[in-house]
Amino acid sequence: MFEKKTFGEDILPYTYPMKGSKLLAVSQERDPRVIVDSLLGMLDVLDVLAKTILKKKPRKLRKRAAKASARRSKPLGRPVTKLKAKPKTQMGRGPVKRQDFERILSLFELQSPLILSFQRLLARRQQHSFGLHGVACVGTEAHLSLCSLEFYRANDTIRCPGGAPAVVSCVPSPLYAASSGQKKQQSKPQGEARVRLKGGAHPGEGRVEVLKAGTWGTVCDRKWDLQAASVVCRELGFGSAREALSGARMGQGMGAIHLSEVRCSGQELSLWKCPHKNITAEDCSHSQDAGVRCNLPYTGVETKIRLSGGRSRHEGRVEVQTGGPGSFRWGLICGDGWGTLEAMVACRQLGLGYANHGLQETWYWDSGNITEVVMSGVRCTGTELSLDQCAHHGTHVTCKRTGSRFTAGVICSETASDLLLHSALVQETAYIEDRPLHMLYCAAEENCLASSARSANWPYGHRRLLRFSSQIHNLGRADFRPKAGRHSWVWHECHGHYHSMDIFTHYDILTPNGTKVAEGHKASFCLEDTECQEDVSKRYECANFGEQGITVGCWDLYRHDIDCQWIDITDVKPGNYILQVVINPNFEVAESDFTNNAMKCNCKYDGHRIWVHNCHIGDAFSEEANRRFERYPGQTSNQII
Repeated sequence: MFEKKTFGEDILPYTYPMKGSKLLAVSQERDPRVIVDSLLGMLDVLDVLAKTILKKKPRKLRKRAAKASARRSKPLGRPVTKLKAKPKTQMGRGPVKRQDFERILSLFELQSPLILSFQRLLARRQQHSFGLHGVACVGTEAHLSLCSLEFYRANDTIRCPGGAPAVVSCVPSPLYAASSGQKKQQSKPQGEARVRLKGGAHPGEGRVEVLKAGTWGTVCDRKWDLQAASVVCRELGFGSAREALSGARMGQGMGAIHLSEVRCSGQELSLWKCPHKNITAEDCSHSQDAGVRCNLPYTGVETKIRLSGGRSRHEGRVEVQTGGPGSFRWGLICGDGWGTLEAMVACRQLGLGYANHGLQETWYWDSGNITEVVMSGVRCTGTELSLDQCAHHGTHVTCKRTGSRFTAGVICSETASDLLLHSALVQETAYIEDRPLHMLYCAAEENCLASSARSANWPYGHRRLLRFSSQIHNLGRADFRPKAGRHSWVWHECHGHYHSMDIFTHYDILTPNGTKVAEGHKASFCLEDTECQEDVSKRYECANFGEQGITVGCWDLYRHDIDCQWIDITDVKPGNYILQVVINPNFEVAESDFTNNAMKCNCKYDGHRIWVHNCHIGDAFSEEANRRFERYPGQTSNQII
């Protein structure tokens, strides 16, 4: 961990920690559970040193340093320092720039008196107060305080004789490494991860899913404990586990259950290395899916955002902190383009879970004395840890609608729905129907036919429709409700029902390279609980202008014989295609996970019949299995294996 750097005949009594290392100083007055908070960054030493040394600028030395750097960019003996982040300062002044560090290191090579000054400065700085010794961990502990250790007594005059401060070298998890702007500098991973978390309201928590034979599945909670949960957390690059969850507390999965009775010692590098039992569907149900909550590093992102004007701490106008040291200020976010994905990131950064709503107008919330808009053009994918990581206009703030009334707001919640399409039912019910035009007037009025239908010889002729059933499950932890209330539902006279959402699902026929050749859509004319699990009661029914929604543990069934439950393939030529169905495509309603909203199938159409097979949820396969699916050459016959 340590190495000494030699400059000519002088040896600095200073040890350079490796990249990512930090000096560990423990105080007896501190709770050992927060030892990590006491990590002393060695970059502070360089910061103080720079502010001291850079006051001395001998002309000859600067000249010689310039000549030396002109001949070689990295003189011999210079420790290579890569600055990944701005070092903090303990002197109340701005951070030292990279050029300043380069100049310091050049002076180290050229002037011995400066090295002696460096020695004296470090001698004063390195008066360490050792609090612990004899620390011996097994590696499975959740906290350092759980290891075997000894405290120094207050009257101990000699501490750590012949030793040095302990140093830790940390590697960021993929979540934090990718979000810190260092993604391009990282080496490529050795392979796809074999474990993931789904359905968690905060980073580092969720339902545990493992990859087996190219398919993701859940873990049964039988004998699930903190040791097994810690193996999962470490495998994902987090700390140890804070809590091992059972009883599908992070929502139920769908599909296979790969593992049960997992017994880990806590030292394993992967959950698959732990003894476990392979099970069948009869042994365990998704109501027993296991989950975890991991210990996470403190990033401080929640200090750069706040809500104001709301009725509770979970809602309000979004205010963000901008500017540099000494010039921090709070401001508002332009509401143009602000939606559910951006609100999800804001709620995550606030530590308030999911977003119920992303609001573009917040005139009904008092903004206090904050009226300046400091951020605009925010576009998020929904996976970022903070709004700073989303695309935005930077310092060039542009807002079409000016004024604090048109600024962004959020309503956050600790729970959210999670819709999932039953892919096997699509595969089982798909068929072709040639439907006469005189039976399609209402469908045409709702724009459920291809554009070429407008020039058809109505009411003569027919349209060729690919029909199938859709069974949409809510596997989240909150009911799925339409974005609009009943007062704004739209009455459709032809079909005689209300539309609570303009577009609830998209249906597409794609070529293998992703080109769309046919499309359809389904408005949510009736979101209700068609059927539910045994222990769940129905709550939503469309009859008599009733409330619409899908209860947790229930599903809504759109039968194949309902209008618009199809794709118009009249103009599609024979060939091999991909059938794609996307639920909630415009993210109008917040969900805990949008990656499982799409379903894809391979299909072969010979001009008369169609074969649909290999239907799966978009994130149910491994990356390699998805690549094989996309490269699928198609069927040469109707023998589907």
